[in-house]
Amino acid sequence: MAEKTKAVKRGKASYFMSILGVTLVLFLLGVIGWLVINTRTLGQHFKEEVEVNVYLRDPLATADSTALVQYIAAQPYIKEYIFTTKEMAKAKYLADGNESWDGILTENPLPQSIDFKLKSDYLNVDTLKNIKADLEQQTYVTEVKYPELLVGGLDSKIKIVNWVLLGISLLLLLAAIGLIDNTIRLAMFSNRFIIKTMQMVGATRGFIARPLGIRAVINGAISGAIAIAGVLLIIRASRKMLPELAAIQDNSQLALLFAGMMALGILITLISTHTSVLKYLKKKLDDLY
Repeated sequence: MAEKTKAVKRGKASYFMSILGVTLVLFLLGVIGWLVINTRTLGQHFKEEVEVNVYLRDPLATADSTALVQYIAAQPYIKEYIFTTKEMAKAKYLADGNESWDGILTENPLPQSIDFKLKSDYLNVDTLKNIKADLEQQTYVTEVKYPELLVGGLDSKIKIVNWVLLGISLLLLLAAIGLIDNTIRLAMFSNRFIIKTMQMVGATRGFIARPLGIRAVINGAISGAIAIAGVLLIIRASRKMLPELAAIQDNSQLALLFAGMMALGILITLISTHTSVLKYLKKKLDDLY
């Protein structure tokens, strides 16, 4: 009876350690995943803040400017746009700290323009060159401007960062799978005599593996839930320190990350438990010592 009680205690301790180990690994993976999501979303945010200015001929009839606005608005690359009148251009010019030309010039020298921002998928050097060439062919357009150096540098840097983060994420994923597998195998090591004893008294492989598999699924789900709760606490604390993070948070990708954490915890725990049970069932009793 005393030996059975000790075995139960060892089993509970091993389950606790396996849950703790898997939780820590999933938590680390979740934090890294959240950082990757934020970095990608931040890159898209910066790309969609780049403004393209389409300057129009002067004078220009209202019907002609309206037709051009409708043409640009219908393009698939448009995220948002605004038609800037001469008065709006002057107000923006003065808001930037420039001196007024009143008393020097009798007319407003600033042109009308259509200013728009692109969807992030279209913000690359080649696409912008094609967009510029197309718009400059329009009859009422005098010039198309955008920050060429910024676009070139931003596009290349974002690609480099994305590839680096993808490589780091894959390495961390492989490391996480290995760590979870080792944690579960160590936990099952303490149950090797119980598994072998059940086999020796006539229990079938399915009868032995089924309760351990169910326990593995439960432990994996508990580990996933705790890890998700920990990541949510990190996100909440980060948003308190940096409220700007709320603007770039992608809830759909975050939900996919949490689902992946839960699935990974359950799947790897179940597979590692099953392979460990099979290993100890195939071994001789003397080999377990």
